[in-house]
Amino acid sequence: MAFDRPAPDLQKLVIAWEQFEAGQEAPGKVLANLKTAGLAEVLRELVDRGWTPTITPQP
Repeated sequence: MAFDRPAPDLQKLVIAWEQFEAGQEAPGKVLANLKTAGLAEVLRELVDRGWTPTITPQP
């Protein structure tokens, strides 16, 4: 039986990133959290739709 992955959870992605930026989680744990929250699917969808960033990175 195949496992159906749940839809990406954007709120969990944001929380995982914020915890990393605040130094509350180790990088390995952050990567695991981003993966289980569906980051790969979100990135694929953005690429498939031709999304490009509109915000200029700050130095």
